[in-house]
Amino acid sequence: MLKNLKVGVAMTGSFCTIPQVLPVVEDLVKEGCDVYPILSEIVSVTNTRFIQADELIRTLEILTDKKVITSIKEAEPIGPNKLLDILAVIPCTGNTLAKLANGITDSSVTMAVKAHLRNDRPVVLGPSTNDGLGANLKNIGLLMNMKNIYFIPFNKDAPHSKKNSLIANFELLKPVMESALEKKQYQPVLM
Repeated sequence: MLKNLKVGVAMTGSFCTIPQVLPVVEDLVKEGCDVYPILSEIVSVTNTRFIQADELIRTLEILTDKKVITSIKEAEPIGPNKLLDILAVIPCTGNTLAKLANGITDSSVTMAVKAHLRNDRPVVLGPSTNDGLGANLKNIGLLMNMKNIYFIPFNKDAPHSKKNSLIANFELLKPVMESALEKKQYQPVLM
């Protein structure tokens, strides 16, 4: 069902999660999706112990055969050009969840989401945040009630050491996208 779809994949700064997301992007390409990579400005320039920025960009550009979108200016045409059928933000940090819930458009990723939503098309969010059951729980609630926003099922991450942490089960991205394209939330959301 996903073959030949134009899929945006946006990554935000949950750096430890990005290596888990790359195989999911590769699966989308193998499925026959036309994948458009988008990185937040911070992810596009930050080297961490998990991944180097230039390595991530090179990997995504080789994998997708597309230039990575890394600025608000590059992301804005997604809307008027109706570039994407569906957009996934994986991983989606608490910071990005808060911005999306409150209509703040100050990054390449938030602009991509805003631009895409204007076309009445689905956005899939895969949370990866240490405050998902804390300060960001209200933002998750707001987003769950927004039109065209869908969540990858998530659960607690390291519940004994990080009591408020949540992480999406990124392996469920494809069935979540299929449901979102039918305007349905994949269930169960809480695992």
